[in-house]
Amino acid sequence: MRKGQGYSYSEIASVLVLLCVVVSRIECSSQVHALSRLYLSKRGVGGSSTMDTSHFKAVKDLKPSSLRSVANQEELRERDLIRRLPGQPPVSFDQYGGYVTVNESAGRSFFYYFVEASNSKSKDSSPLLLWLNGGPGCSSLAYGALQELGPFRVHSDGKTLFRNRYAWNNAANVLFLESPAGVGFSYTNTTSDLEKHGDRNTAADNYIFLVKWLERFPEYKGRDLYIAGESYAGHYVPQLAHTILLHHRSSLNLKGILIGNAVINDETDLMGMYDFFESHALISEDSLARLKNNCDLKTESASVMTEECAVVSDQIDMDTYYLDIYNIYAPLCLNSTLTHRPKRGTTIREFDPCSDHYVQAYLNRPEVQAALHANATKLPYEWQPCSSVIKKWNDSPTTVIPLIKELMGQGVRVWVFSGDTDGRIPVTSTKYSLKKMNLTAKTAWHPWYLGGEVGGYTEEYKGKLTFATVRGAGHQVPSFQPKRSLSLFIHFLNDTPLPDTSRY
Repeated sequence: MRKGQGYSYSEIASVLVLLCVVVSRIECSSQVHALSRLYLSKRGVGGSSTMDTSHFKAVKDLKPSSLRSVANQEELRERDLIRRLPGQPPVSFDQYGGYVTVNESAGRSFFYYFVEASNSKSKDSSPLLLWLNGGPGCSSLAYGALQELGPFRVHSDGKTLFRNRYAWNNAANVLFLESPAGVGFSYTNTTSDLEKHGDRNTAADNYIFLVKWLERFPEYKGRDLYIAGESYAGHYVPQLAHTILLHHRSSLNLKGILIGNAVINDETDLMGMYDFFESHALISEDSLARLKNNCDLKTESASVMTEECAVVSDQIDMDTYYLDIYNIYAPLCLNSTLTHRPKRGTTIREFDPCSDHYVQAYLNRPEVQAALHANATKLPYEWQPCSSVIKKWNDSPTTVIPLIKELMGQGVRVWVFSGDTDGRIPVTSTKYSLKKMNLTAKTAWHPWYLGGEVGGYTEEYKGKLTFATVRGAGHQVPSFQPKRSLSLFIHFLNDTPLPDTSRY
């Protein structure tokens, strides 16, 4: 409702991104809300935006000294070897955790978690995958590793782990990176770094990390390299790939990128969200029409919102208030209390909506931090899945379409996938973004199969781009459909089309 001469914070927020409107119901420190906060900042809610939204330009002038490794890498590697994580079932592969310094003078260091391919015979030939979670500001250890594609998931007791038999290290050596500084266990000794975050600095630091990490693990130099991620990693992944190609480093043999439910193009991302709501009966056709007629969804400024726009946005917010729009058919976490023993009947195929809480409890245990070789956290400052210390994001282009097209032009394989029950960056948003690229279809839209069932739908385009949906998956695709996501990943690695017959 209108108050005085302006609009309340919640009114502006709901029309722009339908995000953390009521603090008492939603914890805004989780991955699923970090993206919405960024959109608010880009659109100047609460004041004019100072964020640079111009086209991404990679950092060219990286100092040679920043890429040199001064420490004894063999000793560091031995120190980083994880003997066993607390509550972990036995495994046959090695895993590592530790820090790589990306800026000596600032004391800026990134935490990584690395799992070798589970098949010991193939680990020496399997490719290297770098996984990045989005936010911006959310942990790839908390989400990618422990809730999605990593080898373990956390039980409801917050103390023990169980195996993910559909982990992506079945097919590759997987490296999870917490980036930028201030995210997860990554840190900086220079407080001003936390005011300088943005896409360009993140891409530069990620590149330096990767070069230095390969000094510690030299057997992966020249190995086929793939970069993957979800959500705001729709920016991180192509930006890092672009930076790698710019610097022509022979040790980084980039073959392809894989992005899921990805932020690609602001305008189509937002419009696709509202169209998804209406097409899935979450809001009325009348509400959508009124929104399009009264709200300028293309503008960068929130100041243009009319009273009519505020009214319809309030209605849309009420219609979707009791849903998790990151998986519109998933149950909510109604009781986040840890259990004395793991819940009975826990399976990898039934994702627990309270997993965020189990992971946070597990990663705050001193013995877990010690086993990971992570810096210990001290109360009252506990470890969080998404950063509470990053105060400002300085640059975020409105689109990464030019970068994706450039990568395709240089022969980099590009796969884009969408969990089809995500309402935040839904399949409609991704389809609208791809349409803006003016691609030429190579194959017609058709279902792909796994185990005699439809795994999703797919279409291939000329220029090495494949788009695929994953049926029954939300924003974090491997969380909800681990078997289907692994199948998609294997076909991506092998550069083979997704199966177009139910015989597979």
